[in-house]
Amino acid sequence: MKAAVLEKITNVRDNPRPLSFVELPDPVPGERQIRVRVSACGVCHTELDEIEGRTPPVSFPFVPGHQIVGFVEKQGPNAVKHAAGLRVGIGWIGSSCGKCRYCLGGLENLCPDFKATGRDLPGGYAQYVVVDQEFAFPIPPVFSDAQAAPLLCAGAIGWRSLRLAGLRDGESLGLTGFGASAHLVLTLTRHLYPRSGIFVFARSARERQFAMELGASWSGETTDKSPKTLAAVIDTTPAWKPVIEALENLAPGGRLVINAIRKEETDRDQMLRMDYPLHLWQEKELKSVANVARRDIEEFLAIASRIPIIPDVEEYPFADANRALVDLKEGRIRGAKVLKMEGIV
Repeated sequence: MKAAVLEKITNVRDNPRPLSFVELPDPVPGERQIRVRVSACGVCHTELDEIEGRTPPVSFPFVPGHQIVGFVEKQGPNAVKHAAGLRVGIGWIGSSCGKCRYCLGGLENLCPDFKATGRDLPGGYAQYVVVDQEFAFPIPPVFSDAQAAPLLCAGAIGWRSLRLAGLRDGESLGLTGFGASAHLVLTLTRHLYPRSGIFVFARSARERQFAMELGASWSGETTDKSPKTLAAVIDTTPAWKPVIEALENLAPGGRLVINAIRKEETDRDQMLRMDYPLHLWQEKELKSVANVARRDIEEFLAIASRIPIIPDVEEYPFADANRALVDLKEGRIRGAKVLKMEGIV
């Protein structure tokens, strides 16, 4: 099969072609595994974290990609859950132990043996991928392959973030950063909490305009003061500085949910300049999101298909995977970026 692989840690700005295109043996499904022929794979900021070493793969060379849509092509021994030909999705959660207190308590995303697709297990920047049948999810027919891809991570992690925010209808929500996840959270929030105002903070005028087109109540720079204090803020940026600014915009008792696998270190000293009375006092809360559970993907696919939530996607041919990553790094974002596998011979 053809695949795009990461061979070493590198900085995307210094090396605009971090992935190499190679041929690899077709993967063989093992016990209770299925082989999926990939039709689309979303491009996530977590891929940049892997490439640049903030959350590196377990070995090199490695196939990234964890927002995978494709068709069951081959079943391993005792893999009976998904029939051949079924369209399925695969997200960040590739496996968990199923036995620890976190797994048994419904928090498999915190499992010490959690394995991530496209980091700990080979991912979807390839023609084929294998996965345990329990970690593949049927895709509702309302979505195209490209539309479904970002729902598996950007959508699912956004849904988890919104639950953790504890928002009630009528309370104001802030969204800091406006990429693939935030634009889905905005649409979801407007449906679930129709009386809530949504305030978007984003670096680029293009992102701010996009937010207003989707129904935001207000949009401004990440450094802007919110026109009203906010009950909750979901931060999806890769930087530290917006965290401090979001805390300042929280109402007493408000909660900031950080939806990021890693933060870049360029402004790490910003956290050292936190002013306790201004940023954390009055029982403000700070909470991180760690991975996703299967529940998040299953629930969000069901909710998104009912509403429906159709992501705004920008498609790239598989051969342009490096260009998609550079565009993401440079902030050229409107919605979600998706690699299409059509035309690979």
